[in-house]
Amino acid sequence: MGIVRFLIRRIFTGFIVLWIVATGTFLLFFTRPVEVVARQLAGRSATPQVIETVIRNLGLNDPIHTQYVRFLNQIIHGNLGFSYYSQVPVKTILAQDLPITASVVIGGLVLWLAVGLTVGVISATKARSTFDRVSTVGVLAGISMPTFVLGELLILAVFVPLNQHGFHWIQTGYSGLSKGFVPWVGHMILPWITLATVQAAVYTRLSRGSLLDTMGEDYIRTARAKGLTERRVIMRHGLRAALTPVVSQLGIDVGALLGGVIVVEQVFSLPGLGYDSVNAIATGNLPVIIGFVIVAAAFVVVANIIVDLAYAGLDPRVRIS
Repeated sequence: MGIVRFLIRRIFTGFIVLWIVATGTFLLFFTRPVEVVARQLAGRSATPQVIETVIRNLGLNDPIHTQYVRFLNQIIHGNLGFSYYSQVPVKTILAQDLPITASVVIGGLVLWLAVGLTVGVISATKARSTFDRVSTVGVLAGISMPTFVLGELLILAVFVPLNQHGFHWIQTGYSGLSKGFVPWVGHMILPWITLATVQAAVYTRLSRGSLLDTMGEDYIRTARAKGLTERRVIMRHGLRAALTPVVSQLGIDVGALLGGVIVVEQVFSLPGLGYDSVNAIATGNLPVIIGFVIVAAAFVVVANIIVDLAYAGLDPRVRIS
């Protein structure tokens, strides 16, 4: 029952956050002169006839409170609007873009957790060793490397030479899983490495520092005094508690990245959420911008609810109530 109450409370809080985001979005874009709003919704290249159609179809001449209620009602029912620039509903664009962005984030997530946690744990257990010092240099290099620079370097140093020598498995752009798992991996491997390099550096530093702090706790000394092996002390008692801040950061990162891996998608020509959001801003495609803002906020809320649930399983000192 404690978990159920916790879930209800967190979901309610999530709805409040989404309501605040939706309200802020409405106030930002719709509390201006009708003609200005209509032109932004229709796109910069819209004709006067299209603008009149937008005003009529969306009821922009209605009182602002009526528009606000209608705006919220549409979001609740999954209607994120219609892109007059692209001539398709916004949710259709989202449905096309989300698998691409999810492919980048999930693959990168596996890589950066595997590398970041492994290196971080080894560095913490071998503090001030040669491995620790070398990994510290690698972490600083990874954090300092701009994502777009790393992506371009991988294209020049890996993609171009391999394709010039007839090895065409690694490609830019996107190939869906419907075309086969191997081609999908070939198109995703460079974006995964680009995304994971910076993130792995962050998670290496975070996991190392957290585990070092945890290993100084009283319950760790008690476990050692009971005669447990150092490996068991670290893996069973130390690592679980040390992962709490890592999971917290993971929830923020995954939620934000699902809202659009902008730089990686631009560098590798992946038409995902980030790629199309940049294009929407450039073309003044306001319905798409609004839809992406709402969806990105929803991803962050859901990710953080999952993180809060994971706390109790990782750290025995944490209890859901």
